[in-house]
Amino acid sequence: MRADCARCFGLCCVALPFTASTDFAVTKRGGDPCRNLLEDFRCGIHARLRDEGYRGCTVYDCFGAGQRLSQDTFGGRDWRQDPETARTMFAAFPALRQLHELLWYVTEALTLAPARAVHGELSRARDEIEGHARGGPGALAALDAEAVRRDVGGLLLRVSELVRDTVPGRKKDHRGADLAGARLRGARLRGAGLRGALLIGADLSGADLRTADLIGADLRDADLSGADLRDALFLTQPQVSAAHGDGATRLPDALQRPAHWPAGRRTKHSAAPSRRSPARPGRA
Repeated sequence: MRADCARCFGLCCVALPFTASTDFAVTKRGGDPCRNLLEDFRCGIHARLRDEGYRGCTVYDCFGAGQRLSQDTFGGRDWRQDPETARTMFAAFPALRQLHELLWYVTEALTLAPARAVHGELSRARDEIEGHARGGPGALAALDAEAVRRDVGGLLLRVSELVRDTVPGRKKDHRGADLAGARLRGARLRGAGLRGALLIGADLSGADLRTADLIGADLRDADLSGADLRDALFLTQPQVSAAHGDGATRLPDALQRPAHWPAGRRTKHSAAPSRRSPARPGRA
């Protein structure tokens, strides 16, 4: 469930559309190759993406769907050598990406001891998702991935409740709340419900977000400097990469510190957050 771009046919650079904005330098239709995509499917400006105006590319993650579709589903046949595969491949990619994101959540949930009561249901859900992911090109292209996400979402909510109930005291419930630009510096949000919360540009510096449910929370340009996100529930790499952090930000072991974060403490006169940013992360 980790992207391996060297084994992918540049699918995110072709299948997905993007619009000229603070995140992308140009507008591109889905199915059209990005002008920076090389013949070997590598990015010609990978080391300069942010400088060239492609910040959105630096926070995208396919959860390993790209290489699976390229090498397993299509058996290594790329869309350039076999153009007849292109339309189906590009339609199947977003569906498989959603399935892999769900697998990330379910796999994490199966490691959580407080959710042991629903581990059986989680295992069955994982098998069902894997069944869809192993489907052929046509089946993936036609799959209603949103319906699969809705089915699994209720189960993940139960997992969240079981885990957060272990945190003593009253927990804040900000599920789906519009907290864009909110001043939450040093906030005690341990065990909080932040599913789907809009946190664009929010000041969460120094906040305690341990065991907070962050599935689908929009952390674009949020300030996570010095924040504690250890054991945060359902946090993903794209969410972290879209935020601002520093050397004092504590992350779950499964996630990596983004290369664009400063190694030391981030000062308050650093670049101000913007409300316009990469595509909103997934939700369940």
